[in-house]
Amino acid sequence: MMEVAEVFKKLDFNLCMQCAVCSGSCPLYMKSKLNPRKLMLEVAYLFYPLSINPPINIQQKNEVWDCTTCSACSSRCPRDAKPLDVIIGLRSYLIESGLVPRTIVDVLDSIFKYGNPWGLSRNKRSEWARDLKVKYASEKGDASTLYFVCCAASYDLRAQNLAKATVKILNSANVDFFILGNEETCCGNEIYSLGEKGLFEELVNTNLELFERYNVQEIITTSPHCFNAFKVRYGKNLDARHYTTFFVYLIDSGKLKFSRKIEKVITYHDSCFLGRHNNIYEDPRKIIESIPGVKFVEMTRSKKKSICCEGGGGRMWHEVPGARLSEMRVKDALAVGAEIIATACPFCLMTIEDSIKTMGLEDKIMVKDISELVAEAL
Repeated sequence: MMEVAEVFKKLDFNLCMQCAVCSGSCPLYMKSKLNPRKLMLEVAYLFYPLSINPPINIQQKNEVWDCTTCSACSSRCPRDAKPLDVIIGLRSYLIESGLVPRTIVDVLDSIFKYGNPWGLSRNKRSEWARDLKVKYASEKGDASTLYFVCCAASYDLRAQNLAKATVKILNSANVDFFILGNEETCCGNEIYSLGEKGLFEELVNTNLELFERYNVQEIITTSPHCFNAFKVRYGKNLDARHYTTFFVYLIDSGKLKFSRKIEKVITYHDSCFLGRHNNIYEDPRKIIESIPGVKFVEMTRSKKKSICCEGGGGRMWHEVPGARLSEMRVKDALAVGAEIIATACPFCLMTIEDSIKTMGLEDKIMVKDISELVAEAL
């Protein structure tokens, strides 16, 4: 009991009035046993015991691994009771108790050993940049403007196109930037979301040491997850920007100009960690609407009401049976006549593209990251 109390000591369960807005907002509620309202009540029982309370076995709360950490529950809570923090806390407790799905254990081991969740060699982290015009921090010993590529864009063949496109764009705008190359390691955002606080702290220390060593002044990230880690989770005043925010700066300052048209109907899927977690909604849309020839259309469920792609919170490595949320996003896009779904996150790109393929809709719609669209329009 003392261990459980330690995990949740920063939360005030008196705030929760059991209104069930959190459960009603959870996109997984219809296909998973995950019930944020019920979890809030059951954990509260541990702190405010009554003689009529039913017995609670936290060690059997396996449904917490279904959570995508999209923050729909916390963002809509009328009393800021932080149900997402409760879920992450439960994950921490289960990790400490050794009750973790095998796939999640493998991910944690891979990040500890190799610095990435796929368990691939550190020496292959910068192979995507071969033959590209990039500068490495280690060669100069200084990297005031750092492009932090992220694990997905470093190793996944599809997501590597995002890194390549970003390099092309930064070079086109004459931005003096550096990458860490094989020295780069996981930002730790998903590790925090999975509840492995010890490993997360190790990653924080490793990255902060690198940033200090190379005198990093500003960080541009491919992934909203990396941006969230540096901006929110690291506890330091890091000047981190997601690439969409940086591209808007380049457009506004006249450093990024388009010379080609993309005559397509494009909609935008809001990433949870860019949107609900960090309230960045307009910058991605401004970039898309700045591209010549584009007709931008908005999906019915957008911005704060956007549906998670189901890739966050470790769910890239933990499957939940049932219809995928990314399939729902494809249907939402088709409903407004979109030809392209634009994303701003490697996880969103990969999950939505996979759903387009499994639904057999490659001839009707495609998904592209905003960085790819920008590079195409240069």
